[in-house]
Amino acid sequence: MKVILRMPALKPTQSSLRRARLIAALAVSQIIGWGTSWDMTGVLVGTSIGRDLQLQNALVFAGLSVMMVTGGLAGPWIGRMLERHGAAHVLSAGSVLMTAGLLLLAAAQGAVVYALSWLVIGLAGACCLSVPAYAAVVEREGAGGKRVIALLMIFTGLSASIFWPIETWMAQAVGWRVMLVILASLNFLICLPLHLFALPKRVAQPDGTPAQADDVAPLVLTPAQKRLAFALIALPTAITSFVSFGLSPTFLHFLTTAGATPALAVQLGAARGVIGISARALDFALGKRSTPLTAALIGAGMMVISYPLLLVSPAPVASLIAFTLLYSFGSGVLSVARAVLPLAIFSPKEFGLQSARISLPTNLAVSVAPVFFTALMDNFGTASALYVAGVLSLVCIVLLLMLGALARSAARPVTITP
Repeated sequence: MKVILRMPALKPTQSSLRRARLIAALAVSQIIGWGTSWDMTGVLVGTSIGRDLQLQNALVFAGLSVMMVTGGLAGPWIGRMLERHGAAHVLSAGSVLMTAGLLLLAAAQGAVVYALSWLVIGLAGACCLSVPAYAAVVEREGAGGKRVIALLMIFTGLSASIFWPIETWMAQAVGWRVMLVILASLNFLICLPLHLFALPKRVAQPDGTPAQADDVAPLVLTPAQKRLAFALIALPTAITSFVSFGLSPTFLHFLTTAGATPALAVQLGAARGVIGISARALDFALGKRSTPLTAALIGAGMMVISYPLLLVSPAPVASLIAFTLLYSFGSGVLSVARAVLPLAIFSPKEFGLQSARISLPTNLAVSVAPVFFTALMDNFGTASALYVAGVLSLVCIVLLLMLGALARSAARPVTITP
């Protein structure tokens, strides 16, 4: 039995102010970070960048694959940097790199520099998007950071809605090169100061060291059990990301081939984003009443149930609506669960390292998923993609159940509050 001395918490008012400051700083920087990188590519395709650089639209979009592969390969290294230097320093470095990558992209004259700029942006994203931001939350909130991460994801889910109209207007008004310079300035003049100065400091003990509770894992596992637990988190995370990102670009095609009119498909596609954000909001509202593992199982289960609804040809309107609700809500719940699932096994101190390690298989899966599912549908039809997605989601559920069995068999530390 492992006995841990937990330090007293901050006063409620002080803690609430710190939390609000943390959420505000990270929400703004994450919205800008995603809006000026991943989301920005959709606007670039509609500009003259392809003609100016003599690139086809497919190659313009290939920048995202370079970004995700680079970010994934950098994941383990980023994890070590998070553990050694803390999230604030890694986030700050990411803002500088994002600025450099966007300026390099603005100066590109051909395919080589275009690809190199996305390599820099990919490294920047590994430093300042998602995992390091969540690590910053856990560093300051400990195991209770789950709700803060869920709230943060509600805000960051709005990045495309905010930046697409702005970037479209800028690209038309001043051109894509000037637009990129402006986006680079946002990262340097807003995100960098937020990461350097706005994030609250970690709560420390009187001797200046981080709170001892941060070193406490929720489960007492042997080294072999830890390795197994990591695999049982990394595999479902990569699988669900592969399915979600693989189906996202073809979502409207799924609906139309299942019998939806073009107008209905667009309406359901627009509702998908709202439903996904609502799922994140519900996860935040449930708070401590829902564990990451339970949420992941519910999300994966809803996605499994949704796929057969489109195998009826042609599917009635009710089935199309039900599919959109189940799939969108399930994927929204899973997006939060994937982010916080390491907290169910590892200590808050280990969260950044383990999450960054998990980003390697996840980002690699995301980078090939759209190509895989598009090729599958083109060669074997939409139903084949639904069957593959269903089987993969079932595999994910089995792996999560194995993780739950491992967690139930493990001992738990005893916490004493003075």
